Amino acid sequence: MQINATLLGQMIFFALFVLFCMRFVWPPIAQAMAERAQKIAAGLASAEQAQKSLEQAREQSAEHERAAKAQAADLLAQAKKRAEQMVEEAKTQAHEEAERILAAAEAERAQQLAQAKEALRAQVSHLAIAGAEKILESSVDPAAHRRLLDKLAAQL
Repeated sequence: MQINATLLGQMIFFALFVLFCMRFVWPPIAQAMAERAQKIAAGLASAEQAQKSLEQAREQSAEHERAAKAQAADLLAQAKKRAEQMVEEAKTQAHEEAERILAAAEAERAQQLAQAKEALRAQVSHLAIAGAEKILESSVDPAAHRRLLDKLAAQL
């Protein structure tokens, strides 16, 4: 192999080219690659953090959903209990109202019975007086006989 001036010139030119590239081209490329690596690492870290946040949000959402379902079930149970309580109160009030109406009807019946007895006593006393007048064919003293008839009516 022959080393001549062309080869020597190419080697010197190549060495200068490598020095030029190392001095002026390689540092910006290396810096751009480092920045790009940092951006990628930051993006991956951000993506991982976002994934964790998403998982936490899902867990919180599931917990809120469970709590809401439990609360809804509790409210439903309270509503059913209150409805049953209202039905029982209505039954009790209806029963009390029925007893009150029956008591009022019984009192009215007793009053009407007493009035009917009093009316019958009065009619019996008038009939007795009328019968006694016809038997005696004379007028009786109403005041004296009224006491006797009231006494008789009380015994009836």
